[in-house]
Amino acid sequence: MAAVLDSVRAFFAPSTFTIDLENAGDVVARESLLDRAMGTGRTKKSSEKLRRGRVPAEGLALVARDRSGHVIGTVRLWNIEAGVDRETHPVDALLLGPLAVDPAHEGKGIGSALMRAAIMEAKKHGHGAIMLVGDASYYERFGFFADKARHLIMPGPFERSRFLALELKDGWLDGAVGLLVASGRQLTRPPMSRAA
Repeated sequence: MAAVLDSVRAFFAPSTFTIDLENAGDVVARESLLDRAMGTGRTKKSSEKLRRGRVPAEGLALVARDRSGHVIGTVRLWNIEAGVDRETHPVDALLLGPLAVDPAHEGKGIGSALMRAAIMEAKKHGHGAIMLVGDASYYERFGFFADKARHLIMPGPFERSRFLALELKDGWLDGAVGLLVASGRQLTRPPMSRAA
């Protein structure tokens, strides 16, 4: 029912935002938005352990912008290994998060639009599955369910009922078991210059 209401709202609502790729100029606005929407304790979550020191997956850092170009929503996906398969090969996947909308713009379908765009882009890039930690009642409308993640664990405390997965390719997570680990590109720091 919630998905139907979101669709109706989006259909009748005037287009007040656009979805775009995140760029380097969005960093400060994104971090400020995340602090407002999620609080400063957001960096202590288990998901953050998989993101820390990493770069989002190629082409999978999205923002919503208002008509003035200000960032009012964000979602990023990160390369991970979702345990191993039956032959002990790592299972490539994505970790979604955080998804956030500026509190002043909630209820306009921005979060749903960001989710749909993220899923579509992940499929377009050929990824097999997306994992996340979040409210099942919200994410089930996009196809995320706990049963696909039942044999996987996060690196740190997490609530099993909030650990969800979406297969973009049927059977991608069949037999996957073990710990999620980061596998994406590491954030590089510019070389420090030596004082003469």
